[in-house]
Formats: sequence, structure tokens, C-alpha cells
Amino acid sequence: MALFGALFLALLAGAHAEFPGCKIRVTSKALELVKQEGLRFLEQELETITIPDLRGKEGHFYYNISEVKVTELQLTSSELDFQPQQELMLQITNASLGLRFRRQLLYWFLKVYDFLSTFITSGMRFLLNQQICPVLYHTGTVLLNALLDTVPVRSSVDELVGIDYSLMKDPVASTSNLDMDFRGAFFPLTERNWSLPNRAVEPQLQEEERMVYVAFSEFFFDSAMESYFRAGALQLSLVGDKVPHDLDILLRATYFGSIVLLSPAVIDSPLKLELRVLAPPRCTIKPSGTTVSVTASVTIALVPPDKPEVQLSSMTMDARLSAKMALRGKALRTQLDLRRFRIYSNHSALESLALIPLQAPLKTMLQIGVMPMLNERTWRGVQIPLPEGINFVREVVTNHAGFLTIGADLHFAKGLREVIEKNRPADIGASTAPPPSTAAV
Repeated sequence: MALFGALFLALLAGAHAEFPGCKIRVTSKALELVKQEGLRFLEQELETITIPDLRGKEGHFYYNISEVKVTELQLTSSELDFQPQQELMLQITNASLGLRFRRQLLYWFLKVYDFLSTFITSGMRFLLNQQICPVLYHTGTVLLNALLDTVPVRSSVDELVGIDYSLMKDPVASTSNLDMDFRGAFFPLTERNWSLPNRAVEPQLQEEERMVYVAFSEFFFDSAMESYFRAGALQLSLVGDKVPHDLDILLRATYFGSIVLLSPAVIDSPLKLELRVLAPPRCTIKPSGTTVSVTASVTIALVPPDKPEVQLSSMTMDARLSAKMALRGKALRTQLDLRRFRIYSNHSALESLALIPLQAPLKTMLQIGVMPMLNERTWRGVQIPLPEGINFVREVVTNHAGFLTIGADLHFAKGLREVIEKNRPADIGASTAPPPSTAAV
């Protein structure tokens, strides 16, 4: 009975577990690039450290070592690897420093050069340990955390919707990659606590040939489209001169009889064409491609000045759009194309037959007048959770059943120092210094 209860609870927990909408894998191929940029930043940090003067007396020997500067850092061997349970480990061995300093020595007996050499070397090693270890600690904890703070977690996409990239669990490291699960959910800015249930399949990452892989499930795109639907963005109204001229003539000719019967006095009034999406569009991802299904109402009316509008017809439109995804910089961009389109009457099959002549011109109007506006918005893209200054290059998109993956390499568009200096914390004083035991390691 206890075993049955435990099994039931496990199944219940699994039923309520939410899959990530976005996954990111960083492979070992990215570490060499990250290591080189990180070591370059470390060298620059060490060149700016201030080493205090070393002065005092040892028997008959008086000394004063001042103006110590790091002139060169040589890292003979360094490795950056993924470590299970620790995520990342940087190991540096056989490192050497070049120093420049001013010395003043006074001693009362000759032939003490070996003693002086040993004394100065020991003293400089002591000073460097006191200064370099805190720099390493500060660079690794404070400054690099400032870089990671530039990763968008929950931010606005535009004036209507935002996106939530919060981590769903701790990153998982193996010897060859680091996997991270993100919520990957959009939300209307007016309903920040709203959340679409994730019923899509879990995206999978198996590849390791590129530096980074990003996977998006159907839920990622569905939450975007539902958020825009809830924000009231998926509707369009064309009145008067905004209606294409040829379509205006065709619509007036088609509904001439209705106009005469309903209200002949408004026959020359401006024409209104309104499209309103009836339900949130849905995304389907297959190995053959990605499609978006949309159902909308199409209302045709006349709008005489200072009078109620006269509705001529109301119909339903089913459309299927193809979607092509691409990564540019660190933004996921989408290009939409109208593939299938049909209209039918809400009232009778006979009226649906009468609408057949409108099918081609309405489809042309959508392709010429509506699709460019949609693509202008979708091509702006949404940012992928990467630190500032790092971009994707040479991306390859692969479709799977229920999700797609994008493999890419990384490129530092900005130097690490430039990004960190821009986001350097204001308070970098004693509160960020390591404990003495850390500095002595």
C-alpha cells in the first residue's frame, strides 16, 4: 500500500510538472572562446591593481620598494571545463607575472645579493598574494555577476507583451555541455500574472557540434500569439482610402443589391473592412516545417458620416501561414507567409458560394496590405537569454515533431571589459572583498 501511494504521488507530480518552453545548451566548443575573452579581461584587470609599497628594516638592512606595476601576465597553461555538480571550473597553472618597481636599499655589509634576492622575491610574492587573489575573487563573483545581470529574465518585448525567461531548475553540467531549462513564456503587460498552461511536448537537445543550441517548443510561440490576442493586437480596421481601390470597387459591386435594399442613401459612403481574430492562433511544428493557423471574422460595412454604420456582410476566414525562424544577433526573428486562405458565410451555404469571387482579391489584399505589417512586427524579434555583447552567428534551424532547434556559434560583438565597465556595480569596496582565508589561497 505504501509503495502504491508513493507511485501515485510520483505520477501526480509528473502530471503537474511543467516542461520548459525554451532550452539552451552550451557545448565545450564555446569554452575556448569564453576562456580567451575571460583571460584577456583578467589580464586587463591585473594591470590596473594597486600594490602597496613595501618598506622596513631587517637587522642592518633597510629597504623601500615602491611604484610596483604589473607589466605582463603569461598563462602557460589554462583549462576551462564543465564539471558535474560545479558547472564550470577554470584551472590556471604555471602562470608568471612581469613587474616593474622602484627600489631603495641600504645595507652595512657586502656580498648579500643572494639574501636580497630571496628577501625581495618573498616580499613581492606576499604583496601579490594579498592583491591578486582579491582581484580574482572580485572578477569571478562581482564583475562577472554584473555581466550575467544583463541576461533578460523577465522583460518587455514591446509595448504590448513581455517574456519570462526564468530558470525552471538549476543548470545541469556534464563533461561536454551545460544544459539550462527556461520557462520561455510570453505574457500581456496588462496581465503580468497571467500564464498559459504548457501542454506542448518537451524540447530535446542532442547535438553538440556547434557552440550553442537553443530549442523552442510550440508552447513558446503559442504563448506569444495568445498574449498578443489578449492584448487586443490581432485586429485590423481599414476605412475609406485605406481599403485598396480595386477591392473597394469589387466589394461595392458585390453588395450593390444589399446596399440598395438596406439604405440607398448611403451608397457613396466610405467602405469599412474589419478583420478580427476570433481565437488565439496556434503553432504547429513538424519536421516538414512550421505553420500557424488563424481563424478570423471579416466584416464589410459602410460608414456614413455622423450616422450608424451599415453592415453589408459578415464572414469567417480560415488562414494558414508558414513561419520561418532565424537568429540574428541574439534575437529570434520570424518571417510569415500566407499559404492557404478561404472564406465562408456564417449564415448559409448559398451565401458562401456567393463569396467565391471575393476569395482571390481578399487574399491579395492580405498579402499586400496585412502580411507586411505582421512581418514588420515579427521580424523585430525577441531576445534570447544571452549576456550583453555576445551574439549568435552561422545559425542552422532544424524542425522536429513539436519543437525546433537552432544551432549556432558565438561571437563577442563587444569586448568583455566594455560590457562589464558599462554594468560595473557602483559599490565595489570592502563589501565585495573576499574573506582573508580566500585571499590567501
